[in-house]
Amino acid sequence: MEDGHSEIATSSTGGDTEQLLTFMLDGEEYGVDILRVQEIRSWSTPMPMPNAPDYIKGVINIRGDVVAIADLRQRLRLPTRECGPTTAIVVLRVHSGRQERVMGVIVDAMSDVKNVPASAIKPPPAFRQSAEASLAKGIVTLETNMITILDVDRVFDVSGPSAITAS
Repeated sequence: MEDGHSEIATSSTGGDTEQLLTFMLDGEEYGVDILRVQEIRSWSTPMPMPNAPDYIKGVINIRGDVVAIADLRQRLRLPTRECGPTTAIVVLRVHSGRQERVMGVIVDAMSDVKNVPASAIKPPPAFRQSAEASLAKGIVTLETNMITILDVDRVFDVSGPSAITAS
């Protein structure tokens, strides 16, 4: 955890746990590895970018850096929703090849930081074999609540002429 790149953190009880930042989308809870989170920002309208993938809503300026913002609802093929008072942007560190870039995702509302036992994380179901890999890297059930853990690198994995290069 000290180098900021570890996927698994060790809890004080000695067991392996993963710490997730969780948020809400379409009434469901999703999570990302907290070590990938740079910051959480209140909603601000991004400036549109021509020829970007449909789910990229534009860019915002964060302390002099141009950061691409993705509509996570659209990327996950969920129904659209107008931004409201709880809408937030989660700014993430994304690995693309050997590069690390900063990108943001629009979420409906923030939820919590959760410590999840690594042994409780199950692989997502495979629905079809295709070139497009699942955007989920795991699913965990805590009490009666299921959380989909997103693979932040795959959320932004675009190839071809509309690949994103802003950072």
